[in-house]
Amino acid sequence: MTNFTENPVYVLTVLSLMVLLSLFGAKTKWGKPFGAALLVIVFTAVLANLKLIPSASNSIPLYGAIFKYLAPISIFFLLLGANLKSIRKAGAPMIVLFLIGSLATVLGILFSWYVLSPQTVLGDDGKILAGMLTGTYTGGSVNFNAVALAYDFQERGVLYAGAIAVDNVVTAVWVVITIAIPVLMRRFFIDKKIGVATAVADEVHDTTMDLRSLSWLLVLGLVSFLISEVVSEFLPSIPSIITLSTIGIVLAQNRFVSNLKGAHTLGLYLVYLFLAVIGAYCEIGSVIALKEVGFTLFFFTSVAVLVHGLLMLLFGGLAFRDWDMVAIASQANIGGGASAIALAETFNRNELVLPAILVGTLGNALGTYLGFFVVSIL
Repeated sequence: MTNFTENPVYVLTVLSLMVLLSLFGAKTKWGKPFGAALLVIVFTAVLANLKLIPSASNSIPLYGAIFKYLAPISIFFLLLGANLKSIRKAGAPMIVLFLIGSLATVLGILFSWYVLSPQTVLGDDGKILAGMLTGTYTGGSVNFNAVALAYDFQERGVLYAGAIAVDNVVTAVWVVITIAIPVLMRRFFIDKKIGVATAVADEVHDTTMDLRSLSWLLVLGLVSFLISEVVSEFLPSIPSIITLSTIGIVLAQNRFVSNLKGAHTLGLYLVYLFLAVIGAYCEIGSVIALKEVGFTLFFFTSVAVLVHGLLMLLFGGLAFRDWDMVAIASQANIGGGASAIALAETFNRNELVLPAILVGTLGNALGTYLGFFVVSIL
């Protein structure tokens, strides 16, 4: 008999309730400094670690469906409000910051490797893990698995599971840190917001959703997703998210589509559901259960990401000193495009949504190469 806590209707109800609670909490005096994106991760992480909902070690198909279907479609909906003019002011700096972050990831992994010497515990598999983590902290889980599959690493049960558990925990923690970065940095350094003037245009048509707009949005989203899947079947070298994002950007320039109401609201809600699953995957118990291997992986990964963050603050601050943008670019590296979008929304920087998606796509293309590079030099 299936455990009730694994019932998909029950789990979806809890996730939706956590989103609602987070949105409410973000309006209160105590919750406003944190924002809904951070709160939803924390709330679901607590529930998962209390075994009230499934976590990474007993993941259910619902979680996979949210990652596979809802996260990409959420990006599509958010892109329907994209103003291409934002690329001129915010796009180039975001790409530069993302490339700085990618280099910082590699340097962080190498620094952590030579300081902590994880190979003494992990053995020869250590350098493959270093490459996998380089890939995932440049572009995401696609790159993590691409490096793993190349070395048949998925067959190393304990190490593979440990790497996934540690990645989930560190990614969730880094969302918390990147939300706090702008607030902390502004206490010491005055920043400037690049491209902020274009933000107003993104919200003009996202007022009250009506049934007609909702119907069109759902049809456009599902049809576009299907097209992206078909394209990836015939052209596997082109990730489906690139096709889906391109369709969204093109449609956004059409007056009829841009006048549809509620695309931003719908997309943002789906992003919060995605973040809720990220929180559920933050399974502290799995790391502890691995004992020495788990702690070695955790400290190795944590130091690498910390070095990445420090280098981003140093060189990103010197280059642009837009702390929101620095945090979003870093999150695009560590957490991927969807969590970077959530940060842009949390900071009320709608003009950075499209650039965040673009650099997230760039990370998918770059991460695997950097992962193999790290393996080759260790």
